Amino acid sequence: MIVSNLANNPGSIMASKMQGSADFDERFLTCPVCLLHFRDPRVLPCLHTFCRECLQEWATKQQPLECPTCRTQVSLPDQGVDGLKINFYVNNLLDFAAVKKGAGPGVPCQVCEGREEGARSWCVQCAVLLCESCANTHRRFPAMKGHQIVTQENLEASGGVPSSFQRKAFCPKHEDQALTFYCEPCRTLVCVACTVVDHPRGDRHNPVEIGAVSERKKRDLQELLGKVQPRTEEVQVALNDVDAEISELPTSADAAIEQAATYFDQLVALLQNRKEEVVKEIDSRHREVGKCLETQKEAIEFELAGLTSASEFCKQAMEHGSDVHVIEVEGQARQRVEELLTAPADLTGRPSQVVFSEGTAVAEFGDDVARAGRVQVKVKVDVSKCSVEIKPAVVGVSSVSLLSTVDKNGQLCSELKDDVTATLTDRWGKVVPTQLQKGRGFWEISYKPKVEGSHRLEVNVNGQSVAGSPYDVRVQRSHDPVLTIGREGHGEGELDRPIDVAVDMDGNIAVLEHRNSWVQIFDAKTGQSLRCFPVDGVNQYGIGIDSNGQFVVTSGNSFFGDTPAIRVYSQKGKLTKTLKPDCLRVPCGVAVLQDGRMVVADGAQKSCLLLQPDGSLIREIGKGQLQSPWFIAVDQSRDLFFVTDYGADQVFVFDLEGNLKFKFGKQGENEGDFFGPTGVTLDPAGNIIVLNCENGRLQVFGTDGTYLRTVAVVRGDPEGIALIPDGHIAVACRLGHCIEICNYQ
Repeated sequence: MIVSNLANNPGSIMASKMQGSADFDERFLTCPVCLLHFRDPRVLPCLHTFCRECLQEWATKQQPLECPTCRTQVSLPDQGVDGLKINFYVNNLLDFAAVKKGAGPGVPCQVCEGREEGARSWCVQCAVLLCESCANTHRRFPAMKGHQIVTQENLEASGGVPSSFQRKAFCPKHEDQALTFYCEPCRTLVCVACTVVDHPRGDRHNPVEIGAVSERKKRDLQELLGKVQPRTEEVQVALNDVDAEISELPTSADAAIEQAATYFDQLVALLQNRKEEVVKEIDSRHREVGKCLETQKEAIEFELAGLTSASEFCKQAMEHGSDVHVIEVEGQARQRVEELLTAPADLTGRPSQVVFSEGTAVAEFGDDVARAGRVQVKVKVDVSKCSVEIKPAVVGVSSVSLLSTVDKNGQLCSELKDDVTATLTDRWGKVVPTQLQKGRGFWEISYKPKVEGSHRLEVNVNGQSVAGSPYDVRVQRSHDPVLTIGREGHGEGELDRPIDVAVDMDGNIAVLEHRNSWVQIFDAKTGQSLRCFPVDGVNQYGIGIDSNGQFVVTSGNSFFGDTPAIRVYSQKGKLTKTLKPDCLRVPCGVAVLQDGRMVVADGAQKSCLLLQPDGSLIREIGKGQLQSPWFIAVDQSRDLFFVTDYGADQVFVFDLEGNLKFKFGKQGENEGDFFGPTGVTLDPAGNIIVLNCENGRLQVFGTDGTYLRTVAVVRGDPEGIALIPDGHIAVACRLGHCIEICNYQ
């Protein structure tokens, strides 16, 4: 990559350099591609400047074109490089450099071509060098009255480039005319002739003198500088931090090397000690085995000598003894032989070798050695800025709190597991086992409390307590609500007969209120009311969320003279659509498919209606099978929907073609039974969660309707339910005038 220079950033830095010194640094006037003075300098959209010819040559070598300095991809205008803006500031600097160099003795006047004395002045407007005589003549011409003549003395006295020292910009269409106007509708600089021919003042054109436009543009640039400055300061601070870290890096590396050397020296020392112990043990065992073998050898030799003696005696008696002699010695020989054979020496059971065996195979030990010592690049964690999100815990259920580790700039960063500790103690001071699971910039601290009540969680990073530690962790019984939202009333944060709930795209809880006739949005974690908006119609009953995050609300009862309707509200609560299908009688629960189709339970028609996004009927489902359909949940991955039947105490499962796939449940008070089923939803595994209105039992069933467990028992005439992404269930308690948040693990 070509290194950028200050000439490629014709702004305040470069200007200050120029204005603070009478001598120019050639780097400011040099193209970073050809390394020569700029020739017709052109500015890329990334604000880096290069010679026009250099850019043309560069463009022929690569497509798409990239800036030679910053590698930003550049889309050239239709005119190519010629369509890029000229860097007039660099041109002015080049002119000034030439004048400083040329306005002196021996340099010819560019008007009289040296017939008079050397050039001594510079006309800013005409951009020419003048001798003293030509300068005086120049001043006398009426057409040139007002031209600014800069003398050599002025140039030498100035500490930099005068603000008026600028090259004229001429009209590309009228080459002898300077650009003095700006047509605002066309956003084009024009000359006087253009204001008459091509840009006359009127509806389509409005030429304005460039002085006024320039002042406005300067204010705009100043505003841009105001926006850039905070980021510049932030980047500068980051750069200073990087420089400091670069300077500290050798120290940390040396410390790491020292720690590694100490660690491995300790390992080597352990191996050396073990080697010496094993060698000593081998020597000791060698001596023991040697003594044992010598003892056995003596016993064998003693027995062999006895056997040899007895054998020789018997042979001599048989070969040389008389009959009398044989008879006399046979008994004595027998007794001796029997003595020798009765207590023979052990010829086999003896240790004969000292053998070394590997306790750990070399290959396995090599794997252990490869894991010995880890080298990681760490970001410095600022413990004072770390935080822990404490979530309510439930007895016997695996619960999680989240530790966020951040650096001094508040950016998420990682930390070694050994540097993070978390200790949870129950109300009796007994330690509850915890586990740490690493994520990107956070740690999951998981635990399974055994008793209810207040627990104490201490969290340390690098041996320091995280701000706020120790934390209070509230542990509840499994059937107790984790959080209760709202109370009876008509104000913000208050509820009056909430009938259904849904979870919006931000994970917040949307509550449909029957009496207040509005939808109120609550934070699912804190229970704080975020906003609310009114809904039209009467007898509101069901709420759903479409794929665009809009709220779909059902209302009306044809028996009471209320026009049944389905209304769609934007995320901000603005009514966007009202549907009044003729097929609706008493719309209850509603579920919205990804393509905008809707399934609505109709209590009066004892069926479910599959509707197009415009409200037109596709088909009626469940007619003659359902008694009192209430709420609906959809599993679009299987093209199924689930509807609770309050009157039949069952859940019916249909496909979107209208076929009954199966149904489950029966009336009763036992686990798995139904007693007025209302709210229904699905978990990510496809399990079916059903709420009983009459006894408040919140139960879970498998995908085939098999009873699995009871989650909670909710009071207050509960109806609609919704599963929250964080693993809890929101329950609308109609007569309790609240939303109960229950744990679902």
